[in-house]
Amino acid sequence: MVSASELRARVAEAYSAAADDPQAPHPFPVGRDFALRLGYPSNLLDELPAASVEAFTGVSCVSLLAAIEPGARVLDLGCGAGLDTLIAARRTGPAGRVTGVDFSEAMLRRARQAAREACAGHVLFCRAAAEQLPLPDHSVDVALVNGIFNLNPARSDIFRELARVVRPAGAVYAAELILAEPLPAERFREADWFA
Repeated sequence: MVSASELRARVAEAYSAAADDPQAPHPFPVGRDFALRLGYPSNLLDELPAASVEAFTGVSCVSLLAAIEPGARVLDLGCGAGLDTLIAARRTGPAGRVTGVDFSEAMLRRARQAAREACAGHVLFCRAAAEQLPLPDHSVDVALVNGIFNLNPARSDIFRELARVVRPAGAVYAAELILAEPLPAERFREADWFA
């Protein structure tokens, strides 16, 4: 059986590889064509920096489905290359604040580059574990989570952290893949079960 720390390291390695070379083969879909299949409009992707679009990974177009008001304080948990972060920043406008959190420094480099290119001065990115968020209690109006729960064995801790940082009457918009049936036992012994 793979330990939680080994699983975390392998997931981080796979996602960092997608940031470093999005065109290479990966165990999950990456990039613009995948974003289009999930429902992100082509014209919107054209307007966003290539650094975030090329290395996009996720499971839904959660930033388009969420109710994000101008001036809102938004958390994009598992922000990756920052596609949802930048969409949320457009929706909050400059009066808002959007914080992208990810555990992959390679993805965060892309996200920061994209934010600079988009002149999104009200966006902040930080490296942290999803179960230890560097945010004050009740400091978030809307949290976006686009496909991280299957990749992190500390799910209960992540939900506790979301409950801590999202204000009362705030909202969490989360998307995740769900299995139609259990995986065979031998798949759980493989460290790349998330593929």
